[in-house]
Amino acid sequence: MSTHSIIVDDLTFEYPGGDESVLREADLRIDSGEFTAVVGGNGSGKTTLCKTFNGLIPHFFEGTFDGAVRVDGTDTRNADVGELSRTVGYVFQDFENQLVQETVRDDVEFAPLNYGFDDYEQRATNALEMVGLAELEDRFIWELSGGQQHLVALAGVLAMDPEFVVVDEPAAQLDPQNAREAYERLRWLHEKRDKTIIVIEHHSEFIAEYCDEMVLVSGGGVAWKEPAQVGLNRLDDLRAENIHPPQVTQIADAVPAGMATVSDGRYPVTVDEAETALWAESAPPDEQQPVATDGATESASRSRPSEEIAEDHTSEPVVTLRDVGHGYPTLREGYNQVLDGLDLDLYAGDRVALVGANGSGKSTLLRLLTGLESPDDGTVSVLGQETNNALPEELADDTVYIHQNPEEMFVEDTVRKDIGYYLKNRGADDVERRVEEILTYLDLEELADRDGRLMSLGQQRRASLGIGLATDPTVVLLDEPTGSLDLQSRREVTGILRKAESHVETVVIASHDLQLVAGWADRVIVLNEGDVLADAPPAAVFDDAELLAAADLRQPQVVALSDRLGFDTPVLTTDAMVEAIGMNTASDGTPAVGDDAASDTGMSNTTQTLGEEQ
Repeated sequence: MSTHSIIVDDLTFEYPGGDESVLREADLRIDSGEFTAVVGGNGSGKTTLCKTFNGLIPHFFEGTFDGAVRVDGTDTRNADVGELSRTVGYVFQDFENQLVQETVRDDVEFAPLNYGFDDYEQRATNALEMVGLAELEDRFIWELSGGQQHLVALAGVLAMDPEFVVVDEPAAQLDPQNAREAYERLRWLHEKRDKTIIVIEHHSEFIAEYCDEMVLVSGGGVAWKEPAQVGLNRLDDLRAENIHPPQVTQIADAVPAGMATVSDGRYPVTVDEAETALWAESAPPDEQQPVATDGATESASRSRPSEEIAEDHTSEPVVTLRDVGHGYPTLREGYNQVLDGLDLDLYAGDRVALVGANGSGKSTLLRLLTGLESPDDGTVSVLGQETNNALPEELADDTVYIHQNPEEMFVEDTVRKDIGYYLKNRGADDVERRVEEILTYLDLEELADRDGRLMSLGQQRRASLGIGLATDPTVVLLDEPTGSLDLQSRREVTGILRKAESHVETVVIASHDLQLVAGWADRVIVLNEGDVLADAPPAAVFDDAELLAAADLRQPQVVALSDRLGFDTPVLTTDAMVEAIGMNTASDGTPAVGDDAASDTGMSNTTQTLGEEQ
């Protein structure tokens, strides 16, 4: 393996028109052979830093650039991006924008062909094999799932055979299984193809499991670079930058001192480490083994018929779907069936989470509820009105859809004007008063006079919900409300979810964020291959290993840990786990785990809002 490096030396950078420098006197060294995570809060400058590695800054994104960035000894200011791409490849967070050709092979061949490599075809073949897409080389890009498109973007980078591969948010927009597969592919490239991997990541659990180094970007500079296990234990630094430590690390920090540490004295960062640490405080793993669950939740995790769910409610359903089928035409298969014979009832007061693999129909279902799309078969009714018989703008008076990309909802130059714009278009009375009421209700006063398109993603989600709630809807639908958000932004979103619940009758989210699902929802609907695979409380869903595997889902760390420690019912939040451990601590201060502890906790109702977790 080579010994090349990326060296950032006293780097300061400010975008044109910026009020202050995004990066200030930043210093960093990344050596070949590392698997490094770059972390920081939204707006910290971590993406800006990484865009200097391959010359995107300052060649494509201009601004005031002081200091130096050297790649294998070459100053990036003296080499163009095409030249640097042979050493540093970059996969954007919005990777769809990197896909410029119609078919998979054409797209992967594009860079080496245009760079003038005679072996561009073989390079593309090698890259497609490395990411596992060789059998899809003739497919059209738009026929692929989001996860497959992400791999095409990665293959396009690998076709240039760079030594350093930078991937911005590898798990963004991917279901839990695809996200893990993306990281497994990066690990394989690192270990088997000697690639140096650099990821920009918010998910600390992936950092704990896959990365060996960790860089914190804070205050416009590089605060530190540490081994990942050490960095994930610098909890004060992480929380100051609104970065979630792993759930098991949060638990270890909250229980009595010394109760849950590993052999070198630090807190655990993976479930394996946490299990060992907690067992070690009571009895060695070979002397005291966790017991199997008692099966009390097994039957509940399967889809319940509509009449059974109706028995839990005294009112008529707010939303009804009957035998709904829907899909999209394709060039090759003719028709892609997304939903097939779907029956569903949603009631007032429901906190519903739609989960499932990429392509399982979550976003399609949300669009059907808004009337933006009409079912090919069956009926969709919202508040007794069939969506086929109403225009989307009519349904929008009662049903609000918050896009996965909230910037699409901003059309004016201030949030205040945006809220007023939607009210005026619906002919609302006393618009100014209603705008001020919603700004106050959602604590949006400090954002009221800012351009929504220029705010952070968390702020955009708050503002977009303000736009929606101003129309006084009955149903609120949110698509991936916490995607790519740091800790503070996630708390803001969970806060507005709680406020939405007190303002509307039914809230429905589609999400890959299973920590949010476990801590917020009271009803989890698992979609798979066009139908409802399960409809049950979170504890029942997360307790069913067969169900999780079938739907490409994974237990959050806290749920997996409760399973390892033998709790009869899954523990859904870190606060609940800390409480459970505290309730079952022996007189000598050690936690009592296993069958007795599991039954004593009474963890049948552990659901808390994610915003309350620390």
